[in-house]
Amino acid sequence: MSNAKASPPPLPLLEPAGQGTAPCCPPLTERPFSAEEAETAARMFKALGDPVRLRLFSAVASHEGGEACVCDISDVGVSQPTVSHHLKKLKDAGLLTSERRGTWVYYRVEPSVLAAMGQLLTLRSTA
Repeated sequence: MSNAKASPPPLPLLEPAGQGTAPCCPPLTERPFSAEEAETAARMFKALGDPVRLRLFSAVASHEGGEACVCDISDVGVSQPTVSHHLKKLKDAGLLTSERRGTWVYYRVEPSVLAAMGQLLTLRSTA
């Protein structure tokens, strides 16, 4: 008989789909954007318009567990200060969140952001 306690399951780091960040904009085919919606969408797409930022965003989004340590994604052909600059741009655009754990920073893509971006580019059904 063991006195060792079973460890509790890890707490989820990501919010369930449908919660968290509100979608930025309606689908492009729904109606014309307001000035504020256009600004928000443009900020997101502008942040992704740089190849290094797109690679970093993809590395975080596709990383096992839905989050990535900066130490695991910084090999994108630029210096560490430049990686930090690009990650800050992605955070400022609302595409990533981060959490410091000791000396490392872990990045996550908010599921609602991916869902909102996907919905933004979805064509309305013609059926």
